[in-house]
Amino acid sequence: MALRTSVFSDRARAGSRAGLANAGPTLITFALLLSFPWWSGWVGLYPYLGTVVVIWMIYALGFNLLFGYAGLPSFGHGAFFGVGAYAYGLCFPHLGQSSLGALAGAALAGGIGAALIGLFVAHRRGIYFALMTIACGQVFWFVASKWHSVTGGEDGLLNLGAGLSLGGHSFDLRDNVTLYYFVVTLLALVVALLWVVVHSPFGLALQAIRMNETRARFVGYDVWRTKHLVFALSGALAGLAGGLLAISQQSAYPDVMSLHGSGLVVMVTLIGGGTVSFWGPVVGAVLFVVARDVLGSLTDTWLLWYGLLFVVVVLFQPEGIAGVWQRFAPRLTGKKPNLPAPEEKPSIAVGG
Repeated sequence: MALRTSVFSDRARAGSRAGLANAGPTLITFALLLSFPWWSGWVGLYPYLGTVVVIWMIYALGFNLLFGYAGLPSFGHGAFFGVGAYAYGLCFPHLGQSSLGALAGAALAGGIGAALIGLFVAHRRGIYFALMTIACGQVFWFVASKWHSVTGGEDGLLNLGAGLSLGGHSFDLRDNVTLYYFVVTLLALVVALLWVVVHSPFGLALQAIRMNETRARFVGYDVWRTKHLVFALSGALAGLAGGLLAISQQSAYPDVMSLHGSGLVVMVTLIGGGTVSFWGPVVGAVLFVVARDVLGSLTDTWLLWYGLLFVVVVLFQPEGIAGVWQRFAPRLTGKKPNLPAPEEKPSIAVGG
């Protein structure tokens, strides 16, 4: 217990220093996001593209809690993304046509789905964990594709509604700018939640498990329960992102639940540098959506070039774009870098 308390205090102080160091970039990021509708037209972009980027930020940040912090490679995470989209479409007509209520249902559905799958996969690790998530994800995709009476099958759910009422005021979320600011608000809440989680004792336990699961269990962590909880939380955030995607598209389809769809969030996280930075998935989401839309308008083979970029990053820069920044930023500022939690060297008490 004394060893764990010492680790917590050391990591908490490191987290506080990292928080102060990242205050500037955080404010700049949200300033750019909030002003995006004003300047997007000048660079040939549009508010809807910004909405999709922010939705993927939420999705990737939630996935990175599982992958980057706990070291659990889920390759079937699109299942919870899709479950959230379908849950939103099914809940909206029955919850007073409130998008907030339907989004809560989407997050709950994603969390419950992940919790159920977690019962089967949380006791596994490494390649066995990854393969089981793939298998479970494909079960979700198959059910969504064939259960026509509920999901609409391959045609999906169409013409989904969207509406928001706060303080006696109604907002039409079918308007791109209104929806954009609503999604950015939710992103801010998700970022705040995840920042608290990763710097809490629970978040430190995740890092201990990632560094060395056997030693983490030896010093007293309830490894199975911790893995199960983080899987459920990550699934809930994926469900929330899926619900937002359903609003933006006004539809829900099973393709996001496929193996291909699940693999995209892994690529986004790795290219951005989620394994070494809290903000890596944010960078990766921007690059992915812009590449998909900008390159997609130039060539039908955009995914080939994005895939080649992924291969290059994995081979020559496994830490992703965030890793490149962490390597060269100190040379520009002349200061010693304050590395984020995932990149800190493991304490002797919890890892080797």
